[in-house]
Amino acid sequence: MPDLSNILAFAAISLGLVLTPGPNMVYLISRSICQGRLAGLISLGGVALGFVFYMLCAALGITALVMAVPFAYDALRIAGALYLLYLAWQALKPGGRSPFHVRELKKDGPRKLFLMGFLTNLLNPKIAIMYLSLLPQFISPEQGSVLAQSLTLGMVQITISVGVNALIALAAGSIALFLSQRPTWSVIQRWLMGTVLAGLAVRMLTEARR
Repeated sequence: MPDLSNILAFAAISLGLVLTPGPNMVYLISRSICQGRLAGLISLGGVALGFVFYMLCAALGITALVMAVPFAYDALRIAGALYLLYLAWQALKPGGRSPFHVRELKKDGPRKLFLMGFLTNLLNPKIAIMYLSLLPQFISPEQGSVLAQSLTLGMVQITISVGVNALIALAAGSIALFLSQRPTWSVIQRWLMGTVLAGLAVRMLTEARR
C-alpha cells in the first residue's frame, strides 16, 4: 500500500485535474445538456473504462518505460503543456466559450455514447500525462509491491474523477442555465479556467524531471 501522505497528495492532484476543463468535461457537459442526464452518465461509463485502461497500462510497466527514456518524458511533458496552453487560449480568447455553453449535438444511442466517452478519455492528453508522469512520483518501492501501489493510486484517481464528473453531468443543465442568465459569471468562470490552465502549463514546462 502507498504511504497515506502519498495517497492524499495524489488525491489532491486528481481533484485539481478533474476540475480543470478538458475533453472529458466538455464532452460530458455537452451530452448532458443536449441529450439528457442519462446520456451523460452512459458517456461517463466509457470515460471510466478509459481510466481503467490507463491505470492498467501504468501498473503493468508502460510508465517505467516512458520514464526511463528522457526524450519520451520531455516530449510528453511539452506536448501536455502546449495542449493546456491551447485550452487556456480557447477560454480566454475574445468570444471564447465556457464548457457549459450549450452545444447542439445529434442524439446517439447508448453504445455510441459509451464508445465516444471511452475514446474521448483514451485520447485525452491530460489523463495520459497524469498516469505517465505524475503517478510514478507517488510510488515508493520500500512501501511494498509497486503493482499494488499503482492500482491503489489508480483507483483513488478513478473514484474522484468519476464522482466529480457524475455530479457535473447531473448538474450541467442547471449550471448552464445559471451562467446564461448571468453573463458576468460566465466571463469570470472562463478567466478563472484560462488562468489556472496557463499556470499549470507554465509549471509543467519549467519543472525539472524528478
